[in-house]
Order: sequence, then structure tokens, then C-alpha cells
Amino acid sequence: MTSSSSSFAPAEPPSVLLIGGGMITKVQVLPSLYQLQRTGQIGGVGISARRRSTLEPLLSDPDLAAAFPGHRFTPWPASDGTHPEGYQEALDALPPQSIVYIAIPDQNHYEVLCETLARGHHCICVKPLVLDHRQALDVQRRAREAGLFVGVEYHKRYDDRSAIARKKYRAGQLGEFKLGQARLHEKWYYRDSNFMHWCTTDQTDFFTYIGCHYVDLVAFITGLRPTAVSVHGIPDAFPNGNVGYLYTDARVIWENGAVLNVQNGIAYPNQAAGGNDQGICFYTKDEKTGQGGFVSHVDNYRGVSYCAIEAGSDPGDTAHHYVNPDYFQMVERSDGPGLRPVGYGFRAIEQLVAAALRVARAGDLPARQQEIDRIDAEGWHATPANSFYNELVVEAGRISILNNGATVRVRYGDAPGVG
Repeated sequence: MTSSSSSFAPAEPPSVLLIGGGMITKVQVLPSLYQLQRTGQIGGVGISARRRSTLEPLLSDPDLAAAFPGHRFTPWPASDGTHPEGYQEALDALPPQSIVYIAIPDQNHYEVLCETLARGHHCICVKPLVLDHRQALDVQRRAREAGLFVGVEYHKRYDDRSAIARKKYRAGQLGEFKLGQARLHEKWYYRDSNFMHWCTTDQTDFFTYIGCHYVDLVAFITGLRPTAVSVHGIPDAFPNGNVGYLYTDARVIWENGAVLNVQNGIAYPNQAAGGNDQGICFYTKDEKTGQGGFVSHVDNYRGVSYCAIEAGSDPGDTAHHYVNPDYFQMVERSDGPGLRPVGYGFRAIEQLVAAALRVARAGDLPARQQEIDRIDAEGWHATPANSFYNELVVEAGRISILNNGATVRVRYGDAPGVG
């Protein structure tokens, strides 16, 4: 096991290990890492999964090969079969202060984060960071003691429209948030995916999995903190018979008395034209003038639609479809063969990797800790220290959904917690 002492130096450029070989790895994370490798910002890329069979489609994917000629990742495990703890071997093989990207089911984040930090590596984790605020505090403590960066990939923060809203809101141009609605419904075919094995009522739910995006986004834009959560879940069966909360409705109260309603689920029909159904609208009031305002983002339809000759081959493809040019697209390069990723899905990973490199290159332990403090204070990247309200909301939401939608309070001060 690699020591996390203050004296080790990162490799240049740093290696990146991606833990998890699921859908998000293929459509966003791996292409982003290949692009960063292409531009020299990172070195070798590895991917670890429980089963070698999970990695085979990525190794042989013709679209990835065409987009990134000559790029290939190191697979863990190298042999066939199931290796539940194989990621630990992959972590041990990394040079000190490498970067580990964690893209696995919600309930497994904490264990893997702790293993990664113990080996002296920086972490980027898909949202939510963990499912319990005490776990988030522990991750924050471990990371800071070792001078290691931990960032949470709430990629909606990196959408330019979110930055515009944040700037206008904090300049006082929109008034104060009062009432809002948000929704994010994935397509029906998600029911046939690996979600059926882990997104079950006893483990997590769709408010936890994707509703947290909009809680984080409102806090990112307004600077307000959530103070109470109520989540009603509707159980439904996956094709394999496992039961999950496949429809959720959440009510989040904020410290100024504002209310955000968030609906989530696997509810958007395969035959519908969008890749999903999502967006947010919230209303505001300026107390000085008595005037109202609002912010409205329609995220599934951004003014772009195509009608192809026939539907594509991926699940949920339709001949007529809405195109989101802003989240993640692969476009032609002007400087060589292949394609390059664009959009806020790529920017999120690019900027979080850059933040990890800021810390890694800061120098000794005190210098790295100072850099972590600066990133926390800047508030642009979600970290355990500056976005812990997300873990409080997730923890409160799980208590609520398991208790028929009961309202669960969130407290701050010297002893943040829920209940």
C-alpha cells in the first residue's frame, strides 16, 4: 500500500484509474479522459470493474477506437471472472498522487473513497459523494490530513447557463428564490440496464441518484442551504423482479423559507424524442422593489432537433430526436484524426482533474492543504467541505422515503445532522 506521507511527489503527467465500467463510463468519462490524455494533461488510463466481461465492450468499442486512434486503457482485472476486490490491486499499482475517478453505485462510494485515500490518491467521484453526512465528514478529514483533493462531479455546475444564473442571482439582479420545480426523468430502457441490480428500495432511490443534481444546483446558484426534506417514493418492479423507487417526489425547504419540488424517476418513454426529460424553473422576489423574477432552464430540449432517416441502434433511439449540444457531444477535430468531446460534461471532468493537479503540484503537505482550503473557499467545485449540505439532504431523504415521506429536518451549526 502506498504511503500518504507529505514527502511523495506525483508522477508527471499523473495516471488516472477509473473505477466502474457502466453507462456513464462509456458515454462521458472515458472519452473525457482520453481527450485529457491526448492533450498531455494526464498519463496512463486504467479501468477497474468487478468483472472482466464489463470491460470487454469498452475495449472493443469501434466508436471509441475511431474517436481516439491509438488510445487504450489498462483493464483490471486482466483475467476473466469476477474480482470483487480487484480495484484494490489497481489502486496499489498506481504511482503516488494519481487521480482516481469513482463511477460506481451510490452505496459503494464510501468504502472505495476510503481505500483510495488510504493509498495516497486524489479522488473525483460521481454524485452523490456518500449517503451519510458522517461519512462525508470522515472523507473530508482523511483527505485533508493526507493533503489529497476530493471533488464531486455535479456536472450541471459546469453548464454555462448555471454560471450565468449564479452570476446574476448573486449580483442581486433576480431577487430572492421563493418557489421552484425541477425534474429529471430518465428513459424507460434504464429499467433494463444494470440499475435493476443496485437501484433497489433498500439501497438508494432516484431522488438520491439524480435529484441531488438540482438541490446542489439551487445551492450553487443562490448560496442558500436546505433545511428540511420530504421524499415520497413509488415502488415499481424492474424486469428482473427487484423493486426500486422508480418514481420519487421530493419537497426541499430552504433556510429562507423557499420551497423546491423535485421529481425523478425512470418514467420518460422510449418512444419520446428526448434523451430524457429534465429542467428547472424557480421564481424569485426582490423585497426592495416588490418585483418578481424567475430562472427557467429547459434542459432536454435546447432548440435543436433532428429527424433522421431511421432510428439509431442504441436503446431509446428515435428517428426524430432532441439534441442537447451542451452536455456532451463528440465533434470533429481540426488538428488531427478522430473526434473530441465538447460540453459541460467534459468541462466538469477537465476542471476537476485540473483542481486535483493544483493540489498535487502544490508541494509538501502544508502547501497541499492550503491549496485544498483555497478550492473549498472558491466554491466552484463541489468538495466535502463546501457542499456537505448535499450529504445532509441525501441522508434526510433516505430517512424520509423509508418513512412514507415524513419531513426530516436538516441542522447546521457546530453539530450538523438530520432528524
